[in-house]
Amino acid sequence: MSDGLIKSIPKDLFIGGEWRDSSDGARFEVRDPATEDVIALVASATADDATAAVTAAFAAGPDWAARAPAERADILRKSYDLMIERADDYATIISREEGKTLTEGRGEVNYAASFMRWFAEEAVRYSGRFGRAPAGTNNILVQHKPVGVSLLITPWNFPAAMATRKIAPALAAGCTTILKPASETPLTALMLASLYEEAGVPAGVVNILPSRNSSVISNTIMSDDRTRKVSFTGSTEVGRILLAKAADRVINCSMELGGNAPFIVLDDADLEVSIDAALVAKIRNAGESCIGANRFYVHSSIINEFSKRLSDKMHRLKVGPGLTPGVDVGPLVNADTRDKVEALVDQAANLGASVLTGGRRSGKTGYFYEPTVMVDIPAEAEILHTEIFGPVATVVPFEDDDQVVEMANNTIFGLAAYVCGRDIGRALAVADRIDAGVMGINRGFISDTSAPFGGFKQSGVGREGSQEGLHEFLETKYIAVDW
Repeated sequence: MSDGLIKSIPKDLFIGGEWRDSSDGARFEVRDPATEDVIALVASATADDATAAVTAAFAAGPDWAARAPAERADILRKSYDLMIERADDYATIISREEGKTLTEGRGEVNYAASFMRWFAEEAVRYSGRFGRAPAGTNNILVQHKPVGVSLLITPWNFPAAMATRKIAPALAAGCTTILKPASETPLTALMLASLYEEAGVPAGVVNILPSRNSSVISNTIMSDDRTRKVSFTGSTEVGRILLAKAADRVINCSMELGGNAPFIVLDDADLEVSIDAALVAKIRNAGESCIGANRFYVHSSIINEFSKRLSDKMHRLKVGPGLTPGVDVGPLVNADTRDKVEALVDQAANLGASVLTGGRRSGKTGYFYEPTVMVDIPAEAEILHTEIFGPVATVVPFEDDDQVVEMANNTIFGLAAYVCGRDIGRALAVADRIDAGVMGINRGFISDTSAPFGGFKQSGVGREGSQEGLHEFLETKYIAVDW
């Protein structure tokens, strides 16, 4: 069934409302991470294709920006309806190319679609302001205008949600877009191209450029004077490169970058609540989440009980292909990701860390890694200082609130953090001192379409979702008026 669905998806580039092969005819393989089998060959865009996409987006810009906000809203609402109607198809493709379980895939589809609904509503709400200047010499009129042609670069771990979280506010604001999806997961993006076309998005407003030549595509588009925005979700390392490139032409930037989220369990925490929250924060998408909990800081008085309960729960999780019923943890997306997780665990173990459960690959085929809990981890172990992006929980003791705040903030990242404790006032006081843009208290799932998402420090610039997400694609214009 899923093979037939894959065959039905166009495998070409989507530029100016047309499906076309890459200019040099090159294609790249898409693999199922559960089987390592090639499931599709997709056109790989070139620099010429990137320029063609900018031309199409620029040409479509004036008409789309001039459309009534209500018309843009109606198209986004139609996009939402279509995605919900086909939720199972999208969830199946996400599972095949990214590795999510079918349950997680359906959850992502609902989350992805919600951005279309939210920004359909926001499209008709944003407004400027009008008032008399304090000096009384003129009136002040403030408007918001679409920033223009926008390059959107998305990661593989949430191929639907990261695309709609950028496309929906861009379209609501009146911008035209060029989406460069991750080469591991282009099929979901290509399905979205067809969806937007069916919903009534005009030709050239949404362009999709899958490619193995990511730097060529981004450099070409960002070097073009017609490009006015880049929105990127991915690693801090790549974000730094894009920010430097954007500086050449002072391009408007939104960056959602890496994280190393602390999960703090205070001594008064409800252990059952904490364990449930920890599992969600750690195991969602096999740990391949930028807001996934990495460092579990647990008060020394309860660390043994917490570690035992967490390892017992992790040990019982079923690992396997995402489309298999009853599976809790799917494969990692590729061999490099699995090998990185394996190397981090092995290095910590060689330094003296103890593995309570897991700690090795699972199966002979596919990029599987067992859910893992580690304790007694030396401070110099690399696993405590990097984004793991796998199903591995590192548990570290602390003695008091001041110490754990210092430990949690001892990183260049500041995307997400979690605090568990019965005394909500105390938990909020700890949360207030953590350098993170997104936080959860007594819960492991914190993403919400209506809430601003983004990080402190080297975890990003700007915010997505909420009203802030729309304003990332708007310029503010002031007009002095006298009559």
